[in-house]
Amino acid sequence: MSSGLLLPLFPLEVVLLPRAPLPLHIFEDRYKQMIDEAIEQHSEFGVVLAKENALAHVGCTASVERVIERYPDGRLDIAAVGRRRFEILFLNEEKPYLRGAVEFFEDEPDTAAAPEAGGRLSALFEQVRPLLREQESDPGAAGDSFQTAAALPLDLEFKQKLLTSHSEADRVEWLCEYLKGLAPRLALTRRVERSARGNGKGRG
Repeated sequence: MSSGLLLPLFPLEVVLLPRAPLPLHIFEDRYKQMIDEAIEQHSEFGVVLAKENALAHVGCTASVERVIERYPDGRLDIAAVGRRRFEILFLNEEKPYLRGAVEFFEDEPDTAAAPEAGGRLSALFEQVRPLLREQESDPGAAGDSFQTAAALPLDLEFKQKLLTSHSEADRVEWLCEYLKGLAPRLALTRRVERSARGNGKGRG
């Protein structure tokens, strides 16, 4: 379904997933204008991965949940949240900030994950949860693929792969494979961190 609009775009070295929180500090004039318009119009803006001078073709819209703080010079801290996935059809540079004609999309029909696959993902997540740092893990994160992925330390390429996929079954399968290897890596990292802290005790 074509959106029939030009969506304001915020290129970041971030992959935003649907329903995932996104805290932002807005300081550039063009993005202060973009966010102020989104707040005033109760509208969405698009977050799209920008890396090495390249823009991903699939992103996720965000809406401003609340303004945490406004500074005298116009900068602001906001709490946003991911909403809808989109594909960029073409770009428009008529405004100070980038906009794009986009097409929103959902998963293809009949691509839901089987109940047993979802249960396997939840079980694997519960095994990893105690090893996650507090800021990485959300108490209600075990759920569908996007909820689970938002609570995990994923690299950008993998998160972009999840965002672009049109199949919940595929995303669940990929995350299960990822979690199988994540637990031993996190356990080793935490052991090294504890050892480093212990070695530093008593030294001035």
